Amino acid sequence: MTGERVHSGRLPSTRLGVIGAGFMGRQHIDFVRAAPGVELVAVADPAALDPAELDCPHFGTTAQLLANGAVDAVIIANPTALHVDTAIECLRAGVAVLLEKPIAGDYASSLRLVDEVERLRGRLLVGHHRRHHPAIARAREALDDGALGRLVAVSGLWSARKEDAYFDDIPWHREAGAGVMLINAVHDLDLLRHLCGEVAEVQAMASTAARGLDVEDTVSLSLRFESGAVGSFLASDAGVSPWGWDQSTEETLSFPYFPDGVAYRVVGTRGALSVPNLAHYGYGPSVSPDWHSPLSRTYLPVAPRGSFQAQLEHFLGVVHGREDPLVSAEDASRTLALVEAAARSAHTGATVDVARFRADAQAQAGR
Repeated sequence: MTGERVHSGRLPSTRLGVIGAGFMGRQHIDFVRAAPGVELVAVADPAALDPAELDCPHFGTTAQLLANGAVDAVIIANPTALHVDTAIECLRAGVAVLLEKPIAGDYASSLRLVDEVERLRGRLLVGHHRRHHPAIARAREALDDGALGRLVAVSGLWSARKEDAYFDDIPWHREAGAGVMLINAVHDLDLLRHLCGEVAEVQAMASTAARGLDVEDTVSLSLRFESGAVGSFLASDAGVSPWGWDQSTEETLSFPYFPDGVAYRVVGTRGALSVPNLAHYGYGPSVSPDWHSPLSRTYLPVAPRGSFQAQLEHFLGVVHGREDPLVSAEDASRTLALVEAAARSAHTGATVDVARFRADAQAQAGR
C-alpha cells in the first residue's frame, strides 16, 4: 500500500508532516510521536524552530516540505486564513490531509476546498476532533436508537476565561474571525449538528463588553433544528466557569477537570441525556412518562479514549483508503455556514434561515 514502510519486518509506518507549529501544531506533533504506525518526518513553519526540539527536518514553506519531506500525509494547523490554500496545495501533490478546524475563514472560501476535494477525489479529514470522543459516539447511538424518544430540545454551555496573553501575544487573536464564535463555539455547533441534525434557523446575540476588543467575547445562540427540536448555546472566553467540554473531559490537561461536568443536555419525549458524562434519565418500561413519575438515572457505558488519538487512528485509515472521513470537507463547511449565519444574526438582529444562507453563498460563488 502506498505510503507504508516496514519497521522490523512487521509494523507499517506512515510518513507524516505537520504544517504549522503553533499551539495546535505542537499538540499534533506530540500525538504523532506517541502513536504507533506513524512517523513524523517533517515540519513546515515560517518561524525559526529549535532543531533539537523537532528532531526532524524543518522547512519554511509548505512547498518546500512537499518537495523535500517525502510525506504520505500532512496535518495542517497553520492560521485559519491559510487553511484552504494550504490544503489544496497538498491535495494537488497527492498527499492526504488532516485539516484543523475551522475548515476556512468563511463559508464561501470553504466551497473552493469542497469542490477541489471532489474534483481530485482527495483524501481529507477535517479536525473536529470532539466527534471522535467515545462519549459522542455513544450519545449519537442512544439518539439514533430512540433511547430518549423524539428529540425535543438541547442546551449547551462553554465558558472559560482566556488569559490576557492569549490576545496580547498573538495579534490575529484580536482580529475579525478570531472571536469565541469561530474559535470555540464552532466545536460545539459542530457537535450539535452531529447529534441533533441540521439547524434550520439561528438567532444570535454577541457582546464585546467584557474585553472591549473588535472580536466578540460572549455569544448567546437560539437554534431551531430541521427536526422541529429547539436549542440554545452560550459561549464566553471572558467568563470563569467549570462548565463546558474542556472542563468536562480530560482532552487537554491544561484545563481543570470536573468529572461530573456537563457540556450539553439533550431532552426527548421519553428521557434525557447529559454529555459527556452520559447520565441517562428515564422511566422504566411500565412507567408513564409524565412529570409526576420518578426518574431513574443510569450512566451509559463507554470505553474511555482520547479524541485526538482516535482521530489520528481514523486519519490513518483515511490515508490508506480503509475508511471514509468522519468529517468531510462538505460536512465541515456546513458547520462553518452555521457559525457564519449566527454571526450575521448577531450583527443584524434578525433570525437567519441557514439553508437559504448556504444557497445564497453558493450562488454568489457561482456554484
